[in-house]
Order: sequence, then C-alpha cells, then structure tokens
Amino acid sequence: MKTLTEYLWFETKARRELVRLTDTVAALVKKSGIQEGMVLVSAMHITAGVFVNDDEPGLHEDIWDWLQHLAPSGPDYRHHRTGEDNGDAHLKSMLVHHQVLIPVTAGKLDLGPWQQCFYAEFDGQRRKRVIVKVMGD
Repeated sequence: MKTLTEYLWFETKARRELVRLTDTVAALVKKSGIQEGMVLVSAMHITAGVFVNDDEPGLHEDIWDWLQHLAPSGPDYRHHRTGEDNGDAHLKSMLVHHQVLIPVTAGKLDLGPWQQCFYAEFDGQRRKRVIVKVMGD
C-alpha cells in the first residue's frame, strides 16, 4: 500500500469562509500514484470543518444561514467565560464535521457529478491547516 501525507495551510481573510479543495486534493491523489484507495481530508482545528457538496453560491448561502440558525454567533455561550468569543464556531464545526473520506477509483477522486470538497472556516483570520492523507494501491 502507498501513502501520501500533505498539509494544506490557510489564513482566511474573513472569520467565515469556504475554500474549495477539490482540485488540490485531486492533484495530491495524482502525486501519490495510487489507483484504488481512499483520501482523508481533515481539518486540524476545532473551529473549522470539511464537507462534500455542490459548488453553487445559493447553496453556500443556505448552508451559512442554516448553521447560523442552529449555532448563532453572538449569544453568551459558556465557552466565552474562558475569554474566547467563538463558541458558535465550535458548534458549527460539530454540525459540518471535521473530515471526509473520498474514494479513489482508477487514479481519480470518485465523486458524484456535482460533488466538490470544501474547507469551511468558522473562526478565521489566523493560520489553520488541513491534513490530506492518500492511501491505496
């Protein structure tokens, strides 16, 4: 079995931001040389997430609205008693989840016709990273 591990670093301009990772992850799969296997894409921070969905701006706004409805920014979360102000970002990360596993078939990401991979930042404007681990034969 072959493996490849790469770290992607981000420093988003906004506190809340989406970064499309599909092409970068596909290039890492190609670099790994595997034909059949899996690629794990995982945010290494507790206020960020990774997900697979459509790359459509209206849907992106719907996702932000849904997350804001479920975990609104601003309320006095108990977490804020620690001096932080990002309680909502932790909850949003739990809703989106921190990682995805994408199949690799015939040397390519095996995504559906509209599926794309995204990094979701909920407490940005500082340096963050994502691990991409490609595994297979």
